[in-house]
Amino acid sequence: MNKLTPGKLVIATHNKGKLREIQALLAPYGMECLAAGDLGLPEPAETGTTFAENALIKAHAAAQAAHLPALADDSGLCVVALDGAPGVYTADWAEAAPYEGGPGRDWYMAMGKVEGKIAEKGPSTPRDCWFACTLAIAWPDGSEAVYEGRAPGTLTWPPRGTLGFGYDPVFVPTGDTRTFAELDPAEKHAISHRADAFAKLVAAQFE
Repeated sequence: MNKLTPGKLVIATHNKGKLREIQALLAPYGMECLAAGDLGLPEPAETGTTFAENALIKAHAAAQAAHLPALADDSGLCVVALDGAPGVYTADWAEAAPYEGGPGRDWYMAMGKVEGKIAEKGPSTPRDCWFACTLAIAWPDGSEAVYEGRAPGTLTWPPRGTLGFGYDPVFVPTGDTRTFAELDPAEKHAISHRADAFAKLVAAQFE
């Protein structure tokens, strides 16, 4: 199996929040993270029906275009009462009016949509959920590796906090009373779904 070595690594995302988290998690391992957006790489169509399929699509596209190893993340919120939705369609639920340069994302609207669907099921509906993260690494020769992580929690309403992104303001991790958006980034990095997936990646790639 291929292994990552200190040097350049393309991060196949145009999401600046994800990019910051990934850069922070990889910093100790000598990786020079290059954003796909900064390299002008196009975003491939995410046609998969699982997090792993979509992560691999993005990683392979970036690795082939940049001729460098590439890391892609596909992650989302999965709500038990909604049969795992929004899941792989997490970002789609935030689609808003397009702006110049790309699609709009209205995360407050997306959080409201989740809350509305739970409310439709009645006040006693369980609010259990989890954040899922799949990390895929692809090399220019076609090799690949996949690592999956989870962070369990419950949903709260109304949204609280300003430090996170996406659905973070309504997600309360198990064992805490604060939302991900109320946690210091270092605290979130220690317990997040992305951290769980990264721990598995690090054990396989760097240890």
